[in-house]
Amino acid sequence: MAEPAPGARAPRRAPHAIRRAAQRVDAATPASRDRAVDALRAFAILGVVLGHWLVTALVAEDGALHTASPLQHLPGLAPVSWAFQTLAVFFLVGGHVATRGHASARARGVPYGAWLRARLTRLLRPAAALLGLWTVAATALLLTGTSIVTLHTLVKLALSPLWFLLVFAALTAATPLVARLHPLWPLAVVLHVDVLRLGLHLGPSWLGWVNLAAGWLVPFTLGAAWARGGLESRRAARTLLLGGTAATVALVLWAGYPASMVGVPGAAVSNLDPPTLAAVTFGMAQCGLALLLRDRLRSAMRRPPAWAAVALVNLSAMTVFLWHQTALMVTTVTALPAGRLPGLHTLPDGPAWVAARLLWLPVFAVVLALCRTAFRSLEEGTRRPRPGRRARSGRARSRVVRAHRDPDRETTRIARRV
Repeated sequence: MAEPAPGARAPRRAPHAIRRAAQRVDAATPASRDRAVDALRAFAILGVVLGHWLVTALVAEDGALHTASPLQHLPGLAPVSWAFQTLAVFFLVGGHVATRGHASARARGVPYGAWLRARLTRLLRPAAALLGLWTVAATALLLTGTSIVTLHTLVKLALSPLWFLLVFAALTAATPLVARLHPLWPLAVVLHVDVLRLGLHLGPSWLGWVNLAAGWLVPFTLGAAWARGGLESRRAARTLLLGGTAATVALVLWAGYPASMVGVPGAAVSNLDPPTLAAVTFGMAQCGLALLLRDRLRSAMRRPPAWAAVALVNLSAMTVFLWHQTALMVTTVTALPAGRLPGLHTLPDGPAWVAARLLWLPVFAVVLALCRTAFRSLEEGTRRPRPGRRARSGRARSRVVRAHRDPDRETTRIARRV
């Protein structure tokens, strides 16, 4: 009988190696870690990424690229925005983690400045890389004769995630001040701003941007309340879910708010730019649902493959978020020489475009994975153990347990250990 060809068993070895790696990640995670927090953050980031990929189109017309959205032509797709506009959950988790991290730092005698510097470094280093690369890219495109319209479209889309990062960084810096703020206070600010600008049409044009901080402060303070043990009951979670849902439905049906929870080009009012009362109440409903799902998520995350996938997303959460629009644009621009491809360069005006766009999602994911590989070290850090200084397994385990005081640092240390 002929000998099996060299490498013939590789297909079986690969899944086995993946399972072993997942088991190592699982074993390196302390039992005290709340895996539901990481799962919620991973789902929030992936929801935003998929949502943008589904509702953002770059249409090639008149020798330039223009931004369009299928929600302009297919308003029946508004429920897509309900499923994938998950920023409120990210702010919920952010408030929870920041509050816990700051309380732990104070208990250990770590100054506020050192704590904040460590947290913001992980946020801002990936942003600096994005700004640097797009500065070079925009200069090169301009020098090679790219139209101003196309350049404006690309740069605006590429840098659009930075608004979220700036707000998130500001709220993180204000954690000592807002950690005990009741969520009803920023909610009241959003309500009054919307009554003035949308109901009474009073006030300056910039008034709506007050909601950029106040609107996202609501889920952030909910996360802080969760960290203090104030939202542990299922009754509190159900109240958020049902109350937020009822308020959102009422605002959409009887107060004239858009049904889409993301911006639609050409629409008179956007629920997200800046956040409206409807977006905030919708986010409260999402936070309630997230809190209700905590126990199920903890159970699901006991499976090593599921937990390893969540840990991988969390390890590069900011990198994935900041570069996902670039992945879409790189794919779109690279494919331009092939002509106007359906779902990529064509007007998103029918179900055929949606079906074609779904086929492009794996391509976007591959390009995003390449971006993550290139830039993940800026978020994860590059420090490695020195030769000859490797700790014994017991001491290494104790360091991982101590790192649980800061969940973001722990995720990085787990990955390095594995």
